Amino acid sequence: MIKARVTVTLKNGVLDPQGKAIEGALGALGFDGVGHVRQGKVFDVELEGADKAKAESDLKAMCEKLLANTVIENYNIFVD
Repeated sequence: MIKARVTVTLKNGVLDPQGKAIEGALGALGFDGVGHVRQGKVFDVELEGADKAKAESDLKAMCEKLLANTVIENYNIFVD
């Protein structure tokens, strides 16, 4: 079994209102010095019966088709 983590984040230049809200809330909670917050998504995926190369290929296809909106988001794949 192959375990992987896919991290999806907004591309630079794309407005991130949720990140801005988190940034403001952290300041209101007394966490000084927080300059910039961007939010994202993390997917932990287990693939059975695949080798590392096939897993990476399949995960890329999953990101391109479902997990990420590639117009406004970037993704990174980490395979254990």
